[in-house]
Amino acid sequence: MCNGYRVYRPPHMPHTAHQRGCIHTDSHFDRGSQVQVLSHKKVKKPITLPMFLPYFHQFSTLRQLTPLPFNIKPRNPTSLFSSSCLRCYRRTFSVTAMASSSLSKVLIPIANGTEPMEAVITIDVLRRAGAHVTVASVEKHLRVDATWGIQIVADAFISDCNDTSFDLISLPGGMPGASILRDCKVLEDLVKKQADDGKVYAAICAAPAVALGSWGLLKGLKATCYPSFMEKMPSDATIVESRVQLDGQTVTSRGPGTAMEYSLALVEKLYGKEKADEVAGPMVMRSNHGDDYIIRELNSVKWTFNNTPQILVPIANGTEEMEAVMIIDILRRAKANVVVASVEDTLEVVASRKVKLVADMLLEEASKLSYDLVVLPGGLPGAQTFANSEKLIYLLRKQMESNRPYGAICASPALVLEPHNLLKGKKATAFPAMCDKLSDQSEAENRVVLDGNLITSRGPGTSMEFSLAIVEKFFGREKASELAKTMVFTCPLTL
Repeated sequence: MCNGYRVYRPPHMPHTAHQRGCIHTDSHFDRGSQVQVLSHKKVKKPITLPMFLPYFHQFSTLRQLTPLPFNIKPRNPTSLFSSSCLRCYRRTFSVTAMASSSLSKVLIPIANGTEPMEAVITIDVLRRAGAHVTVASVEKHLRVDATWGIQIVADAFISDCNDTSFDLISLPGGMPGASILRDCKVLEDLVKKQADDGKVYAAICAAPAVALGSWGLLKGLKATCYPSFMEKMPSDATIVESRVQLDGQTVTSRGPGTAMEYSLALVEKLYGKEKADEVAGPMVMRSNHGDDYIIRELNSVKWTFNNTPQILVPIANGTEEMEAVMIIDILRRAKANVVVASVEDTLEVVASRKVKLVADMLLEEASKLSYDLVVLPGGLPGAQTFANSEKLIYLLRKQMESNRPYGAICASPALVLEPHNLLKGKKATAFPAMCDKLSDQSEAENRVVLDGNLITSRGPGTSMEFSLAIVEKFFGREKASELAKTMVFTCPLTL
């Protein structure tokens, strides 16, 4: 502790990218990611068609909090063109630098046992960039049971994607999810065709070793994966320890803690640096991925619980899915009992970037229980729904008055806690564009602020720090540090 700041530095953490095995060979990739790039080709900028200007809905910082205005259908996007115009467009649209953000089609398959952070972060970030992402179930049902008890509802079945051409196919990790993806013949054929056509394919965590390696799609390439799967990588690949590895049209990465860097690398691969920077800025990304991180704590108090922490995470239509999923996933990894409650009339909610999540119960039922912590994800429409929920505000007020922990991230500190006097006498932070709504902005520039039993944070890019700070308050710094390394958020454990 130093002047109210707690600095998290994992034991024996190397200080340079070279020592970590993370090489900055792509000098223009300046968002803090350690990305190694091979076979990078400069191409001409494709044509941007005026008819797709309505899709570019994310030019202002505040709009990053809002959901997509409509569902962009993946089917038949070329029906808007004459055949001659289409031929011209196809000649111009390069697979190595796809700049027209309205037409890039992305496939993200999911299965029972998929790692939800890796799937949802990739979906969210690519949709922020304007990509047209199809989430496809390889199971018999659209609803899949991802790891850590998180349920995601896919947009389509993988069999529906057979005749569709994609600009990118990205495989999330998680076990047994990666094995189920590997054993899906339809998906294998799609990814092999993707490789044969010279288009981008990618995988993270266990999936590079379990799926891509098994399919023979890493031969002669530099690639990385989750640390404990490195020995399972094929012998004909060159194994590296970069947080994100690019080689030609193949992108691989290490785990949940590298998923944002991976997703932004995919955005840059599709659209270029300018678009990737545009997407990264409002997410409040860290500039030092893999390094130690800082939590601002004032008026430190001990957070207590009986047996297991009972934690309530409400979700609503328009909730920021990255924030919700990271909070739920990380707290369940720490062995907390997390109740995900829908503030809507149904268990299924449609989050900010159109990811469909399924709650454990409705808030009506959840409100009958007692909690050691109530924590709100952000997202502008979701936060507005929270602010209008009498039951939720009652629960939050009860937490505050009984000196039990409560917290919020992104839009929720400004739109939920502040208007209901739940920040009175407290220091807090919020999404940068909303900090002017806080009555006390003296600590608002900090990424995570702890003030007694209150914890607040800034946005998607601070969600892991926010969640790990909660883990530390309940379970101690050692547990939080262990989790951070296991997720490859900080220097990974030697396994």
